[in-house]
Amino acid sequence: MLSPSPVNQSLANLRQPQAYRWPVSNVSPVSFRIRKRFPNSLPPPLLEFPSLSSSSFSLKDQNLSHMGFFGTRGRVYKPIEEIDLGPDSKETYLRANVKAPRLAGLVVKIFAWILESWILGPIVIYILKRDNLIHKLVSFAEFEEPPVFLPKYSWEDAVLKEQESKYVEPDLSPSEQVQQAMHCLPLRQETVLSDPASNFHRWTIQDYSRAYSSGITTPLEVAERFIAKVKESTTGSVEMSFFINHSVEDILRQATESTLRYERGKPISVLDGVPIAVKDEIDCMPYPTTGGTKWLHKLRPCEDDACCVSRLRSCGALLVGKTNMHELGAGTSGINPHYGATRNPYDTGKVTGGSSSGSAAVVSAGLCPVALGVDGGGSVRMPAALCGIVGFKPTFGRLSHSGVVPLNWTVGMVGILAGTVEDAFIAYAAISGYLPSDQSISLMPRVSLPVLKSTSSISNLKLAKYGEWFNDCSDEVRSCCKEALDRLCEHYAWKTVEVTVPEIEAMRLAHYTTIASECTASLSPYLEKLNIAELGCDARVGLSIYRSFSSKEYLNAQRLRNRQMQLHMEIFKRADVIVTPTTGATAYPIQNDALKYGELDYINGAAYVRFQIAGNFLGLPAVTIPVGYDKSGMPIGLQFIGPPWSEATLLHLAFAMQCLCTKSYRKPMVFYDLLKQG
Repeated sequence: MLSPSPVNQSLANLRQPQAYRWPVSNVSPVSFRIRKRFPNSLPPPLLEFPSLSSSSFSLKDQNLSHMGFFGTRGRVYKPIEEIDLGPDSKETYLRANVKAPRLAGLVVKIFAWILESWILGPIVIYILKRDNLIHKLVSFAEFEEPPVFLPKYSWEDAVLKEQESKYVEPDLSPSEQVQQAMHCLPLRQETVLSDPASNFHRWTIQDYSRAYSSGITTPLEVAERFIAKVKESTTGSVEMSFFINHSVEDILRQATESTLRYERGKPISVLDGVPIAVKDEIDCMPYPTTGGTKWLHKLRPCEDDACCVSRLRSCGALLVGKTNMHELGAGTSGINPHYGATRNPYDTGKVTGGSSSGSAAVVSAGLCPVALGVDGGGSVRMPAALCGIVGFKPTFGRLSHSGVVPLNWTVGMVGILAGTVEDAFIAYAAISGYLPSDQSISLMPRVSLPVLKSTSSISNLKLAKYGEWFNDCSDEVRSCCKEALDRLCEHYAWKTVEVTVPEIEAMRLAHYTTIASECTASLSPYLEKLNIAELGCDARVGLSIYRSFSSKEYLNAQRLRNRQMQLHMEIFKRADVIVTPTTGATAYPIQNDALKYGELDYINGAAYVRFQIAGNFLGLPAVTIPVGYDKSGMPIGLQFIGPPWSEATLLHLAFAMQCLCTKSYRKPMVFYDLLKQG
């Protein structure tokens, strides 16, 4: 048994004066005392620890230095000014060192029980953290940098001077902002899906609006088709598990009101009557918000629309229900033991990715041109790439987080999943803008909209590429993304700049430490009242690991955040954006043994999040765009990561890439045509 004495010493230190409070989990993975006091729940969400200037917090006084228990040595990070970010840098690229077998079925249930054991749990978790380099790169590491708790940037950090964009006045309503966005779009001929000889195109927001305005169909007719198709998706040979909740009565009520507005010739905006789905992590009346669980809505009632939902509703959008998600957002597969495994429309035997699995699937399958998700660790961009659609995550703080389940305060935010770049842009225009006073980001620049009809006029863009990182993916993903990038640069005369992005694996582990600690603190009041049997087994495993992180580990993760924010800002002085594949692999098969208890597949999970972390941990804007398929027909995405507040440039890049790839887009195996006549 591990000696509890370091924990007792840590707790004694934590009682010293000069303390402030921060939401973190328990003090140590071997804190038997805390585990004994809270055997069926997480520890209290708030612990006191001294200010950084307090001598009681020094590594030396805790006898840890850069040496952990059992002789684990932490990395000593060199000063930032000594790091070479050029292509010939001596910095070593460290591949993800995931040492955890895939577990599913009854084995997951047994593993959850082991981790929840007072004696075995701390020992197993310690070994997992040690073997997966968390101890070396985060827990016992040494830094010069102080912690930075929020990825917050001022307008002065907008290092990129955006081309072909226009600012939106701050006092415009959501519908007025949408109208401004419409002026930025190029003219587009009506899409035709019924002609089998034509290339595959998805129905867009503009297609719905034109069909309504011309009288070809009505929002009510579309709503009736939508309801019928959702029912069809749940009664076929394979249940798609798109939604956790949808109300036929509410959908028809909204559609009737929208139809009347079109009959009077007074639609609110181009979004009027357009079906939009909402991830079940975001409040949307009249539905409960479950977070993918069977219990959260009982303890946290939904009393109003989230800010982003309210803005869409004010534009007349037809809000069609709450989409499925990985339980508590704590996984990358989209397999939910309570509400079913969301199936990939390109192959119903494969995963969608998570955690915004349902939102990605409904857009890919044609049920909605747009859906909302929440991106805490690639949870919008990852499933978007795996399902062959667009995923867009703006800069941290650009969109309001009001009305979103607070699973991760400093790394997660609302994102957009859409069939096309234009539709992502229109939705972004609707939900961006004024923030509630308690969420305002100081010195945030005004919203800038890209003039997409002038994308071809943009010149001299530089795209940063870190070769070793870019190539750390499957052969098919690498070759497809490289070919797409080459085509883009050749067509628009843009340049690729070779750079080095250091400490990527350390950043991934620091992000994991952060999201785990924040999730633990956020859910602790609820879990204290919960029967643990109501949790899925994979979520129980995740939460057992989440609550193991100490205050020191959380602080070290924030010091790594500080380093990476500085390093990325230096890279953005050399190039306008960073380009990567979106995921390291395409969608993998859903196995039957994962359906009842979920699964733990950290190797595939690491491949999926490999290129996601900067967007969340550093709060940077990012967008993924489909650029091809693997040999089995599964979609592949290319990602652009920009400096703070560069949303307009990212949408320009995504639109330019989309224009080159449109003719190669393929229709999914499961696709519903809601505008088809007859």
